[in-house]
This record gives sequence, structure tokens and C-alpha cells, in this order.
Amino acid sequence: MDADVIVVGSGHNGLVAAAYLAKWGYKVKVFERRSTIGGAVCTEEMFGGFRMDVGGSAHFMIHHTPIVEDLELSRYGLEYIPLDPFMSAPFEDGTGISFYRDVDATCQSIARVSERDADAYREFIRTWQPLNEAIFELFLKAPTGRNIGRTFAFRKLHRSKAERKEVLRKIFGSYGKLLTDTFESEKVRAALAWWGAQSGPPPTDAVTSEFVAWHSVIHKEGPARPKGGSGMLTQALASYIEDHGGEIYSGVPVDRILVEGGSACGIELEGGDRYFARRIISNAHLWVTFLQLLREWTPPDLERDVRSVRVGNGFGMVLRCAMERLPSYNLDTIPDDEIVKGMQLLCPSEQYLIDSYADYLRAMPSRDPAAIAMTFSAIDPTLAPEGKHTLFVWGQYYPYSLRNGSKWPDIRDAEARKLLGVVDRFAPGTSEALIDWYVQSPDQISEKHNMPNANVMHVEMSIDQMFMFRPLPQLSRYSTPLPGLYLANAGMHPGGGIFGAPGYACAHTMRRSMPRR
Repeated sequence: MDADVIVVGSGHNGLVAAAYLAKWGYKVKVFERRSTIGGAVCTEEMFGGFRMDVGGSAHFMIHHTPIVEDLELSRYGLEYIPLDPFMSAPFEDGTGISFYRDVDATCQSIARVSERDADAYREFIRTWQPLNEAIFELFLKAPTGRNIGRTFAFRKLHRSKAERKEVLRKIFGSYGKLLTDTFESEKVRAALAWWGAQSGPPPTDAVTSEFVAWHSVIHKEGPARPKGGSGMLTQALASYIEDHGGEIYSGVPVDRILVEGGSACGIELEGGDRYFARRIISNAHLWVTFLQLLREWTPPDLERDVRSVRVGNGFGMVLRCAMERLPSYNLDTIPDDEIVKGMQLLCPSEQYLIDSYADYLRAMPSRDPAAIAMTFSAIDPTLAPEGKHTLFVWGQYYPYSLRNGSKWPDIRDAEARKLLGVVDRFAPGTSEALIDWYVQSPDQISEKHNMPNANVMHVEMSIDQMFMFRPLPQLSRYSTPLPGLYLANAGMHPGGGIFGAPGYACAHTMRRSMPRR
């Protein structure tokens, strides 16, 4: 045996699983096809000293796990810089709303557009926070009936029976309806709807209210950014693994997962070299794992079920811009040096968001895309040369497969200019400060990260593909029908984002099947 555990892929979930197993004394080897590790949580230097994320940038979810503290990642170079405000929504009439870690400060900002909604927001946090604290506990466990029951048993989540019934009713509704019922200001609803849309489903889909309701726990553990770029998280995880006896190999694509005696037993690299282990963890996408790496093993029934999982038609695109200066929003209520500390939600109304999604359903890029601007160099000068800045612009609802035979290479530049133009709409003159950019259209996201259809959540985050149904009932507990094979990726419970929970839960699940070290 070459190792106790082999991990295929170095995305952050795979590295989290590997780090815990190394912590517990198991011999771990990680194999990554790219020359750089980190998967979709990776930072690369471009344009003469600009540090650009090439995958996820927003670190919201991982702070609701014990991962950073358990693994003492601060000892391995990971330093988080708090975002406060963590996000703001500017509007073209000069008003804006900022969301701070402090609920009172957030309510004061909301009161500038609606005093009633300031009170409603405080009540919204009080109502939804206890439930979502419990849900986040469940996110760190395999989604079994027993774990669900234990997580919610004996909890007093709401003040009265009537309130419990009302919350249950709202859970089955859409987050658009939840926002309409809760807030009167279109501006408040637009900001929170666009934030809720980051998980994928539009504001009109049923059983999506939690995509906004989970926002209530952000005020408990505020978002923060790794100094030096998003990829500093995966760099710290890699250092931890190596410090605990693990080995990480980059630039070595895995061709297939080996099966002997009915169990996963190792891997074969594209060059033909083989490595053997007691357990295999696939950090790769569901389709990559079963349709490519296990192409000689996957039985027809499982192949049919895997192909039936809704991966969706893309998700978004992102611009990585080297800038002479930061955007200037010139708002009446939020100073420029404050708004650029967090994410900027550029979406004037909920209907604007729905219209963007309607274009996506037609397999067309949004004619008027909603966007999120991220200016992390405002709080982290290590990201750019002195006096310069970075600007990341995320646009959602960009289909991977286009209608009428259109191809992304033919329209990429025009769509990138349109997306940067959204920032100009709210912060005039921003595009004039552009030095250079790296455009990640859906085809490039898919190719770079081996991510089918460029869905950054791996599979759609709809209710029929969540909890014990994610990605399929027979795969939802991180183990698989192939003994010895486990899964740790964004397609597993609880889903995508820079969270680490799938890797955390996979490692703890696997440990129960292995001899103690």
C-alpha cells in the first residue's frame, strides 16, 4: 500500500478531508491534474504583480465551521481580514444600504431608505437565526434521518406554536415571496434577493426561502478574506497536510480509479503510474468521477442515475480586472472608502434580477446582467502593486450552452464589456481605469476547473437535490456503492461555496470505517 487514503483533486473540500485524515494519523496522498493546487479556490499572479483569484472569492460559509481553528491554519500562513461592511447595495439615485456584522449598524443603514424595514430586518434576524444555527450544525453531518432528528430535537427555535407554523409555511415558499412579505422597500428586497440568488435558484422558485433566511447567521460570524488572496486557504491546507506527513502531487492528471475485488483500491495516472490505498476520496465532479474515472466499473443503473442529476446549463462568468483605481459610487449615505471594503451588490430591483434569469432560460447571456463587484485590494494591499487595485466582477445567469449555435469565443469580449458596463452604471468611469483583465466565461471556467457545464455548485441547488437527495439518495452519505470510494465535492451535502463542509463530513464519515491511528 502506498497510502491509507488517496484524494483525487486538490479543491478545498478534498484538502479539508485530507487534512483531517492526516491530523488523525493516516498516510495521505493528494493528486492534482493542474500545475497549481487549490481547485476553484486558487489565486494566481497576473499582469505584473496583481494577485487574481481564478475561482471562488467570497469566504462567508467556512467561518461557520470549526475547520480553520481545528487545523490551526493561522500557523500555516492563513490570515483572515474581516469584511465590515460585508456587502453594500448602491443605487443610481445616490442612496445605498450597507450590511455590517453588527445588526444595529445594519438597521441604521436600512432606516435611511425605510424605517419600517429597519425594524422588520431586526425581527427577520431574530426569527430566522435560531433555525439556521441548527441547520448549519446539520451541514457538518451526513444528512441522515437520525442526524436531522438529533439536530432539531429539544430545540426551542421559535417563541410560540403559531410562529413555528408560520416559519414552516414560509420555508415552503420562494425567497421572493418571503422578501415581499417581510420588507416594503424595493431596495431592501433587491439587495437581499440578489444575495439569495447566489446559490442558484431564482426568487420565484418554491422551497427556496432558506437561501435568504440563512443570511441571518452572517451577523454571528462575519465574513472575512484571506490576506494574499482566496487561494491562501488552500495553500494553508496543503502546508498542514505536508506538515502531518501527507504528500501532494501537482501536474499529474488521474486517468482512472482502480477497482479490484469489488472495491476501489487505487489510481492510475495518465502516464501509467499506479498508486494503491485502502480508501479513495474523489474531490472531482460527480460526472467526472463515475463517467470518466470509473468508466470501466460504473454499472448501467448507476450510470443512468448519475446522468439524470441536474447539473444545469452554466451559472455565471467573472472578470478579473487590474485597475488604476477603485470604483467611485458617490453615494449620499455611504462613503466610497467604506463601500469598497465589502462586496457591492449591483441589482436595481428584484424584477431586474428575474429578467436576467429569463434570458438565461432562453440560453442567452443576460441583456441586463446583475453583478457583484469585489474590491478586496481596498483592505488587502498585497493584491496589487502600490497605488493599483483589483476589481472582480461576478455576473450570474450566463449559460454554458448557447442557443442558435453561438459559441463563447465569439461573444466573450462583448459580454465582458457589457458586464463591466454594469459597474459603470453604478460607479461611472470605472472602465476607464482598466489596465488589463482576465475574463472567465463559462467555457473557460469549465475547462480550467474540469467543471461540467461550468456550474460552480457542481449540481443544481434545488430542493430535490439537497440534504439526503444530494446528489442522489444512494450517494448522499459520502460513501458510494463502490466499497472504498468516498466523495468530497460541492455536489455533496450541503452544497457549494467556500464552505469545506462536504470535506469535513466526508472525513468524519470515512474515519468510522477505518482502523484508528
